[in-house]
Amino acid sequence: MVSRVRREWSGALELDVTIAEPGESAPRPGEALQEPGQALREPGESPGEYRALAYPALVGRPEPGDAVLLNTTALAMGLGTGGYAMVVAVPGRLPADPSGPGHLVKARYTPLQPTVLGVDEQDSPHHAALRDADDIGGMPVIIADLHSALPAVLAALHAAAPGARAVYVMPDGGALPAWFSRSAAKLREAGELAATVTVGQAFGGDVEAVTLHTGLLAARHVLGADVAIVAQGPGNLGTGTRWGFSGVSAGEAVNATAALGGRPVASLRVSEADARKRHVGVSHHSITAYGRVALAPAQVVVPDLPGAFGDRVRAEAAPLGERHELVSVAVDGLREVVAESPVRVSTMGRGLDEDLAYFLTAAAAGRHAASLLA
Repeated sequence: MVSRVRREWSGALELDVTIAEPGESAPRPGEALQEPGQALREPGESPGEYRALAYPALVGRPEPGDAVLLNTTALAMGLGTGGYAMVVAVPGRLPADPSGPGHLVKARYTPLQPTVLGVDEQDSPHHAALRDADDIGGMPVIIADLHSALPAVLAALHAAAPGARAVYVMPDGGALPAWFSRSAAKLREAGELAATVTVGQAFGGDVEAVTLHTGLLAARHVLGADVAIVAQGPGNLGTGTRWGFSGVSAGEAVNATAALGGRPVASLRVSEADARKRHVGVSHHSITAYGRVALAPAQVVVPDLPGAFGDRVRAEAAPLGERHELVSVAVDGLREVVAESPVRVSTMGRGLDEDLAYFLTAAAAGRHAASLLA
């Protein structure tokens, strides 16, 4: 049952709900809903309430008092980024059936598969422009592992190149709906982002594309991008193994950018505060994605961080120089630049000063990409 609507941003509605187990009434005040061996998060402001998220275009627009069908998997697993109950349907307030245009089905063969107009499909007004498009004309493409890098990249890019038109190209390694990202919505409202392109199975961007390749082509030829940023949506997946993480897509993005005549700018994932050893210093995600998956050369931005930790980052990044060009970028002034972002930056629950090296590294990639526009 919907208790109240908390807030709304582009494509998404955040709610407080009370949850009932099958055959039971909603939890009594102060009573936590539990599954065997697992306690659900209780993020609602009142006892017995839980946080939920709805995408009205897919499931209908819930209002207080509505009964809603929920998927509580993320709550049961205690997920951070995706720790919402997800609204599957508002039975009494279903959305209108899709009437077109568009024949591109995303999240295919799932119950909520949307039909969208692909920028590259035959019915698109941009089909002619993209039909034979094969080059992005040397456009810098900043590539990062995590969605949380996006605000820092953009802050530094615009500080160094205020007039740059930046487009976010979102692949399907994390969240599929672009609507899930409050950061992207705020960055768009603030003018930091010109547009978002969702590619693969991802959907909900200003422009939809079939592949990363056509997404990059659309960013350049349809949306007029000076710079593109490629990073997963929120909620990436990792297993602690060399190959079992969704960020391998960063290496694939280097290849796609190079194949289209762009300039790949690879942002390292760096942390001084992550509790997991494999992500301290230069993350194994970056070493694998850029060192093994990326077959084309990129400019790998190595931030000129101070002290022993900076020495460690430079040493761990050095082997990437066998395949790529390592570019040292100063980080002076970047903390202040990132702090001015319209989005409060956070990665894995850590803010700007809790993991400063992470955000400075992402910002350094934005600063370097700006220098390529001169």
